[in-house]
Amino acid sequence: MAQAVGEKPTKGFDFSQLEERFNMMMSSITVKDKAVFSRQLAMMFASGIALMKAIDILGSQAENAKMKYALKRIKADLETGVPLSVSMGKFPDVFDDLYCAMVESGEIGGVLDTVLNRLAIALEKSAKMENEIKSASSYPKAVGSIAVIVFFAMTTFLLPTFAKIFEDLGAKLPFITVALLEISKFSRDPMRMGPAIGVLWFVIFLIKTYYKTPVGRLMIDRGMLYLPIIGELLKLIAVARFCNTFAMLTAAGVPMLTCFDIVGRTAGNQAICNAITSAKSEVQQGGSLTEAFEREKIFPNMAISMMRIGEETGELDKMLSKVGEFYEDEVEQAIKGLTSTLEPIMMVGIAALVGSILMSMYLPMFAVFDKLG
Repeated sequence: MAQAVGEKPTKGFDFSQLEERFNMMMSSITVKDKAVFSRQLAMMFASGIALMKAIDILGSQAENAKMKYALKRIKADLETGVPLSVSMGKFPDVFDDLYCAMVESGEIGGVLDTVLNRLAIALEKSAKMENEIKSASSYPKAVGSIAVIVFFAMTTFLLPTFAKIFEDLGAKLPFITVALLEISKFSRDPMRMGPAIGVLWFVIFLIKTYYKTPVGRLMIDRGMLYLPIIGELLKLIAVARFCNTFAMLTAAGVPMLTCFDIVGRTAGNQAICNAITSAKSEVQQGGSLTEAFEREKIFPNMAISMMRIGEETGELDKMLSKVGEFYEDEVEQAIKGLTSTLEPIMMVGIAALVGSILMSMYLPMFAVFDKLG
């Protein structure tokens, strides 16, 4: 039927915008995503492709919804004369302070392709370290999950069946069997299990809420640094990250005090961030970088000694880069050592768990045999 004269055309609902927003909410930017983008942009820019055209091409090819949207908006900003670093700063979920500062230094110095290559290398190293940590933690997670499933399956289905048989035979149940049966009854009783889960979630909620406060975050992060094995690994990761980031920023010509601010925000641990802030204050008052970190007692003596040599020779960025590479290797070795240590511990733990359940079933059985004998 023809549309009436003067009637405004109805505007349909734009499902494409809804889909775009949903995809953005569901997607997240990984370190690998940023590394690939940096490498591709550096290659295109070095090949003589105009920056705006390169951003347009990468935006159209991007598979990640957040990256695609950010690059589309950045292209629009570039068309109006907004610098790349300023436009990237509008998307902190995609491009953090470190990334924007590096891009800004590349724009000022006219070496954007060089800076992007440095960013790509740094991000690739960071992605490699993240993958190593994930790989190291995947084994304990898998084994732990299997252990929990086996425990609840045996205590919920197998053990009660045997217990009923033993009771009918008049066997006296040992303590370990009684204890496991109580756990089984507890896990199958919604009137008891429900409130227990509720309390557990409430405690987790309180810890998360406390962690969001400045005092809570500082206390928990500081405590993490003193945990056995894990604390030492966290310190090694922090040293490697600080040295690599600081070296990259200083080599790009970013002022030292600005480097402190950026590195502090990307530290990932509030205790280390506070130490970096204190070191910055001391440097502002005329102190040296090495003396500042020596007082904070977070960095190893070897790292501080190499920093001192870098300061004295005027090649701090090169020395920090070497220190960062050294501690990256240390992190890799520490992760391998942690994995090799956890494997036998987890196996012994599972053996003890299964053994205790089997013992809880066999001990009453032996008692029945003795009674019959």
